[in-house]
Amino acid sequence: MAQHVYENMVILDSNKYAQDPGGLAALIPELVVKCGGEVLVSRLWNEQKLAYPIDGHKKGTYWMTYFRVDSQQLAEFNQALRINENVLRTLTLKVEPRLVDALVEHARSGGKAKTIEVAIEPAADEAIDEEVVDAVAE
Repeated sequence: MAQHVYENMVILDSNKYAQDPGGLAALIPELVVKCGGEVLVSRLWNEQKLAYPIDGHKKGTYWMTYFRVDSQQLAEFNQALRINENVLRTLTLKVEPRLVDALVEHARSGGKAKTIEVAIEPAADEAIDEEVVDAVAE
């Protein structure tokens, strides 16, 4: 059986999350373990107003989880999320293996982006427009 890394984003009911943050925070990792998977990182992403109401809810709590699980168990995991009354929406994506380490580290660091400097050298016959370089740098 092939084990892959997946990224899961759920929108939780903000009212229920406010009443029991620890209980709802444990929901996703418990489901992953129940399906035979391994949680790499699970964290609160954001709490914000929804773009449109979902079942009368105008605000949602976004929870992100990266996990490794057998691909055949993924359907069971997604079904358990769909029938959970605390979950308003869910999306699970397979992560490209080359990106796993970077994405998990980014999630563990609290989403704080690190600055990466890249040296760009023009070809000998090309001139660099300084305004374009300044706009890209911003």
